Amino acid sequence: MNAQGSEVARLLRQIELEYQAAHHALYGLSAGSSKHEFITKKMERMGALHQELTTLVGVDEATPLFTAVLEDA
Repeated sequence: MNAQGSEVARLLRQIELEYQAAHHALYGLSAGSSKHEFITKKMERMGALHQELTTLVGVDEATPLFTAVLEDA
């Protein structure tokens, strides 16, 4: 895999991990405002990762990749 492909794979994995953490916080046993802040930070991080992905592969490819990661997580 080339360097760009490795970076794309890394970004997709990080998006998956951020989504899983936010999902767990939403449906897990945590509660209160810290839960909301945590989920907000994870969603903001996912947005930044999507932007990085868009820079690498373009919006036409990044958005379907991003969506596929969320559907599979």
